[in-house]
Amino acid sequence: MDARTILSPSEIADDLAGTAFAHVDDHLVGVFRTADFATAVRLLDAVAVVADELNHHPDVRLGWGRVEFELTSHDVGGVTSRDVALAGRIGEISAEQGARPGA
Repeated sequence: MDARTILSPSEIADDLAGTAFAHVDDHLVGVFRTADFATAVRLLDAVAVVADELNHHPDVRLGWGRVEFELTSHDVGGVTSRDVALAGRIGEISAEQGARPGA
């Protein structure tokens, strides 16, 4: 499967199990809670470095103690392996930063 193949929710259910991410329509959504605004910014900053390395960038909502990531492959209009890989990396980074999954 190449990086341009759109993946269905059932195809990536195992990959997302136990993570903060959910497959919603044509994107992945993950919310993370932090202790405060500065910690949320640090989490976002760490994710930005990885996103640049992968050349795949999330849409982000940032607030006090909260970062929400939306991942989609705009070039194909849906979720691809690039999004799943970035979701995994964001999960790892959030754990390293002490963030926790949040609704």
